Order: sequence, then structure tokens, then C-alpha cells
Amino acid sequence: MTIVLENRPTGGTTADALASARKTGTVQYVLTLACPERPGIVRAITGFLADRGFDIIEHQQFDDHVSGKLFLRTAFTPGDEEVSVDGLSAEFAAVADEFGMEFTIHDGRPQRVLVMVSKAGHCLNDLIFRWRAGSLGAELAVVVSNHEDLRPMAEAAGLPFIHVPITADTKPEAEARLLELIEEYQADLVVLARYMQVLSDGLTKTLRGRAINIHHSFLPGFKGAKPYHQAYDRGVKLIGATAHYVTADLDEGPIIEQEVFRVDHSLDANTLATVGRDAESQALSRAVQWHCQHRVLLNNTRTVVFR
Repeated sequence: MTIVLENRPTGGTTADALASARKTGTVQYVLTLACPERPGIVRAITGFLADRGFDIIEHQQFDDHVSGKLFLRTAFTPGDEEVSVDGLSAEFAAVADEFGMEFTIHDGRPQRVLVMVSKAGHCLNDLIFRWRAGSLGAELAVVVSNHEDLRPMAEAAGLPFIHVPITADTKPEAEARLLELIEEYQADLVVLARYMQVLSDGLTKTLRGRAINIHHSFLPGFKGAKPYHQAYDRGVKLIGATAHYVTADLDEGPIIEQEVFRVDHSLDANTLATVGRDAESQALSRAVQWHCQHRVLLNNTRTVVFR
């Protein structure tokens, strides 16, 4: 049995919003888990929640018959009674032991996101728009960049902008600074929104399951600079993007979401790049939203996404 607790302290507005939601009964708790397939799992979970007066408002599960594992996400409201994630997890441990579950209980606190960028601003702009519109399902906490170009965009949105320059010689110091900022801003998720630096193997292991990257997919043969220009030269018919978890294998982490648009010979390289930017923004925003709503479960090199 593996337990992960999700009730880290937060600052100001986030904590106040969670307290207010608890008082009004609108806060949703989420149980996510994976375990070997066997009869009685759902009955045990629903019985545990029902015995404590919790109201299940959403339940999804996936039985992976290849690996023999069950993946599950159940959202519930605790009613009027104050609920401690620590206490609830301790009580659920007996059920988890019986079925060999790896589980996490998440409270209603919005996930805090540290966004990393370089010079391209389309993904950051889209994340900011959805955050301010209330549709991202997460709280943008800070923007970190190895360039100064996007400072005006971040600060116009009221976000702290931290410049962390990086070279081959200063990479260890820059990554150490990043870890400091993750702790300082209590970030639950790191989003590489067109951050044009490769993270070290050690950092990717530290951020396993907590860092999402976006890159141009459906262009697997076009590596290096100007991939959309390379695509134009080859006359591609599909433009796409892939949002995935960051791993030590560059651009090969577990895929969360993909977006694709059909194109034709009438589009020049610059227009293809514009279409590609739209695909990148949409795929990344959906991946961030689903992750922060605890809808993405890792399944070895793959993911289970409960939309």
C-alpha cells in the first residue's frame, strides 16, 4: 500500500477559498487509486464513503486487462462535517491494505502551477487567459524564464516573473534555483510552456509526475530548429502537438493529450506555424486542467485520463 497526502498549506486566497467552500458544502474531495483487479473493489470504496455520510458526485474507473490493474477516480463531498485528509487517509488505509491499493486523497485546494517559458508566449498567454477566466482549474503562481522577453505578459497578469538565466556551465545552479522557487511558491505542478531547455535527468526524476511539457508532435522526423518550416518543405497533411509528462527520455514521457489539425498545400510555413501554436496551446491547457483536477493517472509509460 502506498499513500500520498494532498493537503499542503497554502497562502492567502487559496486557503481562504478552500475554507469558504468547506463551509458552503461545495468543496469536492477526490480519491484516485490503482490496484490489481479483483471483485469487490468498488463496493469497498463506495461503502467506506457511504458509511461516513459522503456524497459521491462522480465516479470513473478503467480496468486495464493487459496489466491486470484497475484505475479509479471518485469525487465526493463531505457534507457539513470538517474532514481531515490525514485522518481520512488513515481510515482508508485498512481498505487499501486489503486490496493492495496505491491511493491519494486530494482536498479541494486548487493546484498551484509554476510556468516555465523562454521567448514564445502563445502557451503562456493561453494559460493566463483560461486561469483568469476561471476555466483552467488551477492557480498560476509564478512564471520562470531563462529570458526576459515575456516579463511584460506575466506582470500584466499580476504574476511574479523570475528570470533564471542558464548556460551549459550554470545549469546545475539554475536547476537548484528552480527547486527553491518550487518550494517558495508551493508549486504542485511545473509546466514547460515552450521552455527551450532540456532538464537534467536528476531534475526530471525529482519532478516525476509533476512536470508537463508541450512539443510539436506528428512531426517526428523534423527535429531541431524551425520544425514547421521543415514540415512545409515535406508537404505534411497534419499538424499537431503533444502534452506529456517530463522524463529523462526527451519528448518521450507518458502522453496526456494530443491535438491535431488537417492542413494542405495552400498553407505556407508561417501559417503552419500559426496552426501549430494553436495546437500546442490547446493540448497543453487541457493537460494542465486534467492533471490539476486529478484526472490523470500514470500507467507505466502510458496514462489513464478520466475526462
